[in-house]
Order: sequence, then structure tokens, then C-alpha cells
Amino acid sequence: MEENMEEGQTQKGCFECCIKCLGGIPYASLIATILLYAGVALFCGCGHEALSGTVNILQTYFEMARTAGDALDVFTMIDIFKYVIYGIAAAFFVYGILLMVEGFFTTGAIKDLYGDFKITTCGRCVSAWFIMLTYLFMLAWLGVTAFTSLPVYMYFNLWTICRNTTLVEGANLCLDLRQFGIVTIGEEKKICTVSENFLRMCESTELNMTFHLFIVALAGAGAAVIAMVHYLMVLSANWAYVKDACRMQKYEDIKSKEEQELHDIHSTRSKERLNAYT
Repeated sequence: MEENMEEGQTQKGCFECCIKCLGGIPYASLIATILLYAGVALFCGCGHEALSGTVNILQTYFEMARTAGDALDVFTMIDIFKYVIYGIAAAFFVYGILLMVEGFFTTGAIKDLYGDFKITTCGRCVSAWFIMLTYLFMLAWLGVTAFTSLPVYMYFNLWTICRNTTLVEGANLCLDLRQFGIVTIGEEKKICTVSENFLRMCESTELNMTFHLFIVALAGAGAAVIAMVHYLMVLSANWAYVKDACRMQKYEDIKSKEEQELHDIHSTRSKERLNAYT
């Protein structure tokens, strides 16, 4: 009988511990972190592969070659974009972890306001710093989203030309890379529907794959923007909660101090009366 009671108490204690642990999880920050990681993964992975596919298309069908030396051409720019993607993936992996840690500490500070965990001025400054930094990152991701839409627009034009060629017989349509700023005005890198390279490019799966990879990368950048907005709402709400909690904490400290002073005064007067009576 006693063993059954001990097992029941143990199970009850484990259940309460699990409920307490689940209650301390910052679910809003967790959802934003998952959305951020998903968006960054889609943008970096698909963007990297789309850039590699662009290099193959330019070299195979537009017959472009890398410029010798240290000249800044489209291939050098693509290599730079790839390194930027590596940096974005590493930076936001760390930033997501930092925001999750901040969410855990803020949630603990609010729930354990009257316990051993106390909200400090440093903690409030860290929360304010994260709000400012997240706002700047949101603006940066908006710029990245706008920039990612450019290759989507270019590939959409190329895909439309391929589609119109199959629908309209005898149509002679051309695509000049100079109108997109990929090559200089002096270089003529133009491909027309009557050329063999154009037909091979439209029939290949590489064009369609690269186009859709850029679309997915654009969706990933949009998801990262939504995650940044979600983080801003979470951080702003936590900041407001922490600010109110600090005021409540100061009020409780002042109230406790006044009650202690009143208790000390009452004790002193009682002792004086007792001494006067004796």
C-alpha cells in the first residue's frame, strides 16, 4: 500500500515538473525561430543552387566565359553572392539561437518575478537592443526579398519567350542580356528563338529548374521577413511585460519595506509600554 502511494506521489511530481517545464517554453519565439530557420534554409539552399544553374546557362547557351584577371564580371558577382549566402546562413543560425535564449530568459523573468530570478536593468537593455537589431534585420530582409525578385523577373521573361515560341509558329523573339545589365553595352550577348542554343535551352530542364529555385528562394526570403516581424511582436510584448513586471516588483519592494517599518515601530512602542508598566 505504501509503495503504491509512493509511486503515485512520484508520478504526480514528474507530471507537475513536466507541466512547469512546458509552461516555461516561449512558444511564440519558438514558432518565429522555426519560421526563420525554414526561410533562411530555403533562401540559402535554393539561392545557391539557382546561382550555380545560372552560371551553367550563361556558359552553355549564351556562350559567355569568365574574364581573365581580377575584372569584375557577372561570374565574379555570382561568386560574391554565394559567399554572402554562406554568411547569411551562419549569422542567422546564431541569431535565432540568441533570440530563443532571450525568449527563455524573458519568460522565466516574468513567471518567476517573485522568486529568486530578478529582472535587472541589464536585462531590459538587452531586450531593447534585440528589438532594434531585429528591426534592422527586418529591413535588410526586405531589401533581400526585393533583390531576389529581379532574377525571378528575368527568368520569367525568358520562360515566357520559350512558351510563346512553342505557341506561335515562326515567331522571332530575342533576349539581350544588355537590357538586364548583366553585360556591358559594348558586348552583344543576344539569343534568339531561331538559334539552336535557344531551342536547346528551352527543351532542357535546367532553365525550368533554375527558375523555380529562384521562386522558392524568393519565398524563403519572404518567410524570413515574416519571421522578423513575428520576432518584433514577441520582443515588443516581452518588453512591455518586463516593464510592467519591474514596476510591480518596485511596488512590492516598497510595500514590503513600509510594512517592515510599521512592524518595527509597533514592536518598539510595545516594548516601551511594557517597560513603562514594569
